[in-house]
Amino acid sequence: MHKIKAVLLVCMLAMPLLALADGIASLKKFYKETHAMRADFYQLVTDRKGQKIQEVSGQMQLQRPNKFRWDYKKPFEQQIISDGTSVWLYDPELAQVTVRELSKALGASPAALLAGEDSLDKNFKLVTAYRKGNLEWVSTNPKDSDSGFNKISLGFKGELLQEMDMIDSFGHQTKIVFSNLEHNPAIEAKAFLFKPPKGVDVVGE
Repeated sequence: MHKIKAVLLVCMLAMPLLALADGIASLKKFYKETHAMRADFYQLVTDRKGQKIQEVSGQMQLQRPNKFRWDYKKPFEQQIISDGTSVWLYDPELAQVTVRELSKALGASPAALLAGEDSLDKNFKLVTAYRKGNLEWVSTNPKDSDSGFNKISLGFKGELLQEMDMIDSFGHQTKIVFSNLEHNPAIEAKAFLFKPPKGVDVVGE
């Protein structure tokens, strides 16, 4: 009887260690082997009390290093595009474009975690890894206290990123679920180029 209990205890202690190894392995494999990605996404933002603040959907594309675009389509339109040098945020409803230098906009942000060229260890600290449902999760803390985020978690199925869960400095939670995901697709260079439409205000650096 004591032997059975001992075996069960060993198994229970080993399970978190295995999950930790699997989660971190998934993140490092994604970071090493994912050169491009295209997917539809659903994004939900809630406050500290769990009340819905925002619910949007659209399509995202990324290409390492440092090129990405997020096209928000419902319930409003907005574009966030990085050409590798600058990050452009275009709001058609406001007829306004905000532009920032990539180095100042990226830092230890979620975009840097996905598309950045720097090593993981430079900008993020891996704090925990666990299995939830059918996904392997890894939680990271941005090393830059001014990043605006306290914790960023990524959920993987194999080497494919399925979900992101982020807590910002205000305690708001942003959950992003990816679907119709394409791993390392061929993406035309023009997808990451942005030219402000005529008649819009351009603000920024």
